[in-house]
Amino acid sequence: MTGTVTWLPTEDRGMSLYEASFRVKHECPYREISERHPDLTIREWYLSDCQVLEITSPETPTDDLLAEIDALGSILHRSVDDTGLHVVTQACLCSLEESIIDRFEANNCLYQPPTVHRQGWEHYTVIAFNEADVRALIQDLEADRDIDVLSKTAITEQAIPHSMLAPVDRLFEDLTERQLAAIRLALESGYYEQPRQTSLRELAERTAVARSTYEEHLRKAENKLLTNAGEFLRLVTATAVGDPLQVDQSEPPEQCAD
Repeated sequence: MTGTVTWLPTEDRGMSLYEASFRVKHECPYREISERHPDLTIREWYLSDCQVLEITSPETPTDDLLAEIDALGSILHRSVDDTGLHVVTQACLCSLEESIIDRFEANNCLYQPPTVHRQGWEHYTVIAFNEADVRALIQDLEADRDIDVLSKTAITEQAIPHSMLAPVDRLFEDLTERQLAAIRLALESGYYEQPRQTSLRELAERTAVARSTYEEHLRKAENKLLTNAGEFLRLVTATAVGDPLQVDQSEPPEQCAD
């Protein structure tokens, strides 16, 4: 073990959960790429049947690096500009280091995505309901890999972000393929930038459907995404202090729809 943490007893165990952050070295293609390219950061999310990777670097990428990234999976987005490299890619689960995720569950620890690969290390954060479970997990991982414990903190239950338990694909429930395609086209074309880089007419002209049909797909996609995100938004803002917008809590007057 390359790092140590002193495990301090907590006075009121019944009121606290535990968050532990650590990094490990193990055979993994993403970790190995980050070791070869130390300016690179790879963030990894697991979905039901694939992985989504966000790859960033403040430096202009070399041709060798771009070739390695192309080999990881299907490129969903790529940009190279003055701010550096930004890539989002989708990959199969074949490279997933399943054993460490299984060990989190075996030791009653909740994995908190994403996994971050940087400078040859895999960074993980877990939440546990018992300090002993975190200690047992660390001891388990020490058996067959280098591990550096970065932090271990007692946190109140009220401070836990409930949304960490929600898979990303929950946000896309009930969206049809056409609705997903419509909102992706709008996003990638700069429709949501300020100022907008395109119009509904221009977007529709790039498709095989009428403008009214495209707009219907887009608006339904927006509505469903915001509805699905609403429960998590309420969780995130539930403990907010103050009212930055000074919202009038009285009933709004009835208005005709636009």
